[in-house]
Amino acid sequence: MNFKRGLIVLTCATALVGMHPAQAQEAAKWPAKPITYVVPFAAGGTTDILARLIGSKLGPALGTSVIIDNKPGAGGNIGSDFVAKAPPDGHTILGGTISSHAINVSLYARMPYDPVKDFKPVSLIGTLPNILVVRADSPYKSVKELIDAARAKPEALSFGSSGNGTSQHLSGELFQSLSGAKMLHVPYKGSAPAMQALLSGDVNMVFENILAAVPHIQAGKLRALGVTSSKRSSSAPDVPTLAEAGLPGYEIVSWQAVFAPAATPQPIVDRLAGEIGKILQDSEVKAKLNGLGVDPSGAGPKELGAFQKAEVAKWAQLIKAANIKPE
Repeated sequence: MNFKRGLIVLTCATALVGMHPAQAQEAAKWPAKPITYVVPFAAGGTTDILARLIGSKLGPALGTSVIIDNKPGAGGNIGSDFVAKAPPDGHTILGGTISSHAINVSLYARMPYDPVKDFKPVSLIGTLPNILVVRADSPYKSVKELIDAARAKPEALSFGSSGNGTSQHLSGELFQSLSGAKMLHVPYKGSAPAMQALLSGDVNMVFENILAAVPHIQAGKLRALGVTSSKRSSSAPDVPTLAEAGLPGYEIVSWQAVFAPAATPQPIVDRLAGEIGKILQDSEVKAKLNGLGVDPSGAGPKELGAFQKAEVAKWAQLIKAANIKPE
């Protein structure tokens, strides 16, 4: 046995010390069967696309297969609850998001799971900004002009979103909170109808997922005023951040991550995190993520856990202040 291989074996063995014997045995032989990667949203969305991309690489890396299982409903709550109550043996993982694991706990009066206590964070896949857009023929050519108009006539301007409590909605609420502007929120049943409402002139602006908005910007139908992240997006490098455009401290990013049931043995969680981290460094995967407007991360369990707790606290404060309720 060479030194490197011996060190890996020793590290894994050390990690198993102190575990319940049954857990240690389980971790040592994992994976013993295919891994189910639950997506708590419908097929075709960002979480589903990322799950299939990660799963196609994760299965071969672990010597098994990864099965994508879509369980949509209740803003991600149904699928997330399924994983929270699944056997904690490393064979069921979840594609968690800013909604299912940060926003919903403050949005819904009753939650079937605790987004922090009922899960072990595995890996942060990446972040995805929204982008503030108006119609190309809109009189507002800057964030300052928009804020000035909204302050002058409260609720005369409207912003559409994909629904109450979504990142698009909260992007608008944070905009109002930091700018002192008062606008009318118009929720729709998804991003597509919200975007159509903007294109038809039913609302003045939307804070839309950058992936959905960029094609309309490139087609000359929409004008971009700012992105919601703290740094400019590679998908729209000429568009300033909202902080740069006149709202210091503004930052909202949607995020995608992987979680496991809370009692999953830590060595399994660490192995999953390590393999996903390698996948996110793959040049082909990076290119695909950049094409989706996703900024790859790969942050591991500790970093994701700290990030998630900060996100829960951040959105709890904003949801309470804005008195946001689910539809």
